[in-house]
Amino acid sequence: MHKPHSLPIETTTGDIIAVRAPARERWSWILYDFANTIFSMNVVSLFFVVWLVKDLGASNTVAMIGSVIASVLVAVSIPVFGAISDARQRRKPWVVWFTLIAVAATAMIGVLSQTIVPLSGESVIGGLPPGSAAASISSGALAVIIIAFIVANYAYQGALPFYNAMMPELAPASEWGRLSGLGTAIGYVGSITGVLIGTAFYTGSIPLLGGVPEALMSDIRAIVPFTEHGGRVSTFIPTAILFLLFSLPLFFFCRDHRPAIEKRAIGWKKAFSDVITTFRESRKYPGATRFIVASFLYQDAMGTIIGVMALYAVEAMGFAEGSEAILFVVLTVPAVIGSYAWGYLADRIGPKRTLVTVITSWIFLLAAMIAAPTQTSFWIVGVGIGLVYGGVAATERPLMLTLIPERDAGRFFGLMVLSARAAAIAGPLIWAFTVDGLMPSMGKGFAYRAGVVTVGFGMVLALWVMRKVPDRRGYSERETL
Repeated sequence: MHKPHSLPIETTTGDIIAVRAPARERWSWILYDFANTIFSMNVVSLFFVVWLVKDLGASNTVAMIGSVIASVLVAVSIPVFGAISDARQRRKPWVVWFTLIAVAATAMIGVLSQTIVPLSGESVIGGLPPGSAAASISSGALAVIIIAFIVANYAYQGALPFYNAMMPELAPASEWGRLSGLGTAIGYVGSITGVLIGTAFYTGSIPLLGGVPEALMSDIRAIVPFTEHGGRVSTFIPTAILFLLFSLPLFFFCRDHRPAIEKRAIGWKKAFSDVITTFRESRKYPGATRFIVASFLYQDAMGTIIGVMALYAVEAMGFAEGSEAILFVVLTVPAVIGSYAWGYLADRIGPKRTLVTVITSWIFLLAAMIAAPTQTSFWIVGVGIGLVYGGVAATERPLMLTLIPERDAGRFFGLMVLSARAAAIAGPLIWAFTVDGLMPSMGKGFAYRAGVVTVGFGMVLALWVMRKVPDRRGYSERETL
């Protein structure tokens, strides 16, 4: 049985007084960050897009379509689900079901990529050379695989606002920064784990550690289905397994602490109406609307850059096939340290000032990325991006909670997702059209750098919008009067 602990208390002024949940529950919540970043690293950032473009010969535009459609679906549906979640005070069931859907769809990608399209790519045993399979792939087969990716990506993103909305019941407001930062840091350990294990199935070796004994790798491939051919196509099933495995503690040990509100039918019309109402109500809370706009702008730049980082390394910087995995390990190690450090700093100086520092750092790093003349300088930029990347996740959750009442966390985190998904629609499309449009006449190097310039403007605008977001340590109803 769960060890009971005191519920968060809402005072007559709207202030929230919370206590720590049991350590088992807090660590189970944190471990979910470990689980979902394995998916985001291996599928969203590292292997899937490069497999489509480099191994199958698809265009950047085709590769971005799946992300854009998933983001449209999230933008339309998740704020509505958030309104329903707030009405019933339930967060965990949404996290569980979205996670299970994401796991199943990821496994489906692993099956489809080896059954309905030709085996192709670097390190594929018995497959075609990279890019040579494009002519023999039917548009229907490619569409089915992209649909599986859309479902996986949608469900992964769908779980996040409900996961974030669980945080206020786990610790008092004075500890949100550290809890969020620790979750983000552990999440990047998950990213490293995903890269190391995924690359072992991809190339038969582990980045920075060397090759896995052939006999051992053969035995492992015999146990894990759809991994016997190696290559990027062999990374998807292990990713699905790891995502599920490390989500189980949250499934079993976390819970919704507030009493469940009596189940009643909630019409979709009312749910949509609640979303519109939330937009209107955000004006009552100084800085909330402005912060959501800023979030759209910096998420547009950050999400796009991370999503194409591996492709950029291979195509624009000339990294050898497979070495992009090492780059992501090097990028992620400082992210582990940086995430907790940013969370700690947010508790010391406030989440607003910390986030402004993070955004400013991003602007300088994107400029350095564009100017980087060599692979060595790109490595240095990668380390810098790793240090600041976790700063957004570590600070924006506690910052939002200083601007709104905790009882509305689900709705407002839903709006944050709406903002981020709108950014995830704009960013990849701008990137893809820029790169594909300029590449024939200007070459890969110029086209990819121009793509960075176009999405990088978002960071500059985000910094400008953030100027008038209130700098507070916790939410108080009195400050909205």
